[in-house]
Amino acid sequence: MTDLPWPVPALPHDLVARKLPYDPATPLLAPYTACAAAFRDGQDSPRAFLERRLETIEQADPAVRAFVLVDANGARKAADASNARWKAGAPIGPVDGMPVAVKDMIETRDLPTQMNSPIYVGWHPNRDAAAVWALRQAGAVILGKTVTTEFAVSNSGPTRNPYDSTRTPGGSSSGSAAAVGAGMASLALGTQTQASTIRPGGYCGAYAMKPSIDALHTGGVTPLALTQDHLGVFGASLEDMWAGARAIARHVGGNPPHLGMAGPDQAPPPARPRALARLDMQGWGETDGISRAAFDAACDRVANAGVAVADRRSHAGIAALETMLADANDYSYDILAWETKWPLSSYRDHGADMVGKRIHELLAHGAKITADTYTAALARRTALRNQVESLAGEFDGFLALCSSGPAIVHHDYTGSRSYALPWTMVAAPAFALPLLAVEELPLGLQLCGFRDRDAEACAVAGWLRDTVLGRVA
Repeated sequence: MTDLPWPVPALPHDLVARKLPYDPATPLLAPYTACAAAFRDGQDSPRAFLERRLETIEQADPAVRAFVLVDANGARKAADASNARWKAGAPIGPVDGMPVAVKDMIETRDLPTQMNSPIYVGWHPNRDAAAVWALRQAGAVILGKTVTTEFAVSNSGPTRNPYDSTRTPGGSSSGSAAAVGAGMASLALGTQTQASTIRPGGYCGAYAMKPSIDALHTGGVTPLALTQDHLGVFGASLEDMWAGARAIARHVGGNPPHLGMAGPDQAPPPARPRALARLDMQGWGETDGISRAAFDAACDRVANAGVAVADRRSHAGIAALETMLADANDYSYDILAWETKWPLSSYRDHGADMVGKRIHELLAHGAKITADTYTAALARRTALRNQVESLAGEFDGFLALCSSGPAIVHHDYTGSRSYALPWTMVAAPAFALPLLAVEELPLGLQLCGFRDRDAEACAVAGWLRDTVLGRVA
């Protein structure tokens, strides 16, 4: 595959359409860690697994357009080295040989990092971002670079939803979510400054994780808004996703002085929560009736499994939290606009026509933000975080949707952020779980946790997966 030109041209009218029914029980996902036993006894191998992914890319990516480029030769070389380690009975760890796609906002020493911008066409950073370097140390196979919106904030790329090519995959980690959702990769790196991991994960039928802030090192990830930037991880299974995230934390830690996301190297076993808090958030008013019914049914299934589910009608603390979340989009935008003055102003200096419309809008809004406005927004964010933490003694997590319905029929607009943005502000872990379907399209269930308790949230997410899919009696 060749590099995409910029600006991204409209897709041709004769593009092959893609429409597949989504069933949470039989997704397109291609889990890797589940193959460990077959790798050990020689019934399968990382190289054979990679070849299946390359075949899927060849078949699906002409319609999905998840990749900017695929490095098949480099991936095969890395997979062969992994083969030898598995054959010798000495894999480095659970991600040894795992095919990984990397959002094109994240530096790779051997592949260009172009950020869907004419300013960076053909740019080679000559180093790996911390997360990419860590995954290579863990034996992972870097498959290629995936499409991003321009600088993760503006013009959309050509990526389409893997289940319906008339619909958005979400943004800005569009290509990473679509690559995993379509079975092209088992792990993919993304980012989230507002909603860029959780929303596309939910849209594309992929597992996705936004960890606690600073828990995964963001060195070598092009910055946007420093107090909200998170590294995001997509996975073909909860186990793949957790193993990838832990490999990053194990090898490079978090953003100093954070020591990195704590927990076992393999996903913690599913753990039944004591109680969960249901959050409707600002997005509830945007959500269609069928999607509301799907969420209600999931909450009922959790309650029928014996876990108490409280909401704003039954718990004063949750009601207070919902009130604080009601306008989180507004003051989050103030924070974003203030913090993106650099680097966005520097990009605009290359010429007004070299950056997209939303960058101009953000910079115009940022020019109106005073220090007092920014300080007030930060104070409101701190109050929100404190309110969430005050509920830690009663609840083991929060249930919400990932989006206000399945992926919309649109390619320039990537959908509402109202469900995914709040936990970016909270700075605690959030998981997108591909467990619901509406009109044969994915609808993600979101499990939100408490800051720096990512492993505990992952364990609850595993229990939710098994419960909602009917694996737990």
